[in-house]
Amino acid sequence: MKLTTNTQITLDGVVQGNGGASEEDRRNGFERGGWALGKGDDETHAFIKATYARADAFLFGRRTYDLFSSSWGSMTEQDAPGWEPVVRALNSQPKYVASATLADAAWAGTTVLPDATAIAELKAEPGGELQVHGSGTLVRWLLRNGLVDEMTLIVVPVVVGQGRRLFPENGPDLALDLVESRVDSKGVTTQVFRPAGRPQYPGN
Repeated sequence: MKLTTNTQITLDGVVQGNGGASEEDRRNGFERGGWALGKGDDETHAFIKATYARADAFLFGRRTYDLFSSSWGSMTEQDAPGWEPVVRALNSQPKYVASATLADAAWAGTTVLPDATAIAELKAEPGGELQVHGSGTLVRWLLRNGLVDEMTLIVVPVVVGQGRRLFPENGPDLALDLVESRVDSKGVTTQVFRPAGRPQYPGN
């Protein structure tokens, strides 16, 4: 399957606590949650909805899965006017959660993947688009292991100054080809990249 990642991120690279509730993710004393709330215009929202609608399956890290299951998993299309495509996709398509500790996934249509081998095997199966939303720790692992085919970053114009970042301070390097880029009326930039091997450095 084609594995794509979809990440809301700040200008300083933070992915922690983007959601609507400031209490969503307080790990390591993070106090600036909800930084993506209200950001993005109608065109960006339409892009996000279209992304979910074309998914053939979803892959989540454990924490993001718990958040999505408790929110989107309990919704009907009537509960989320304007966001029906997202509710429809999440509740109808197969879902996978990477977790070595989760024994039983309550969200209907979910399969638990207990280890790295199971994740790689899922990606290798034939099919359409396997989407990862959020799940920063999982995205790091997928990038490190060369399993990402396409990466979308929705960059919110804010510097939060603390929190977990998508890319580690010291990690693997990666060249990227820009496939698509647009900026909306609120300054939110959507950038779609494809990994292109390792960067070239002067003198190498």
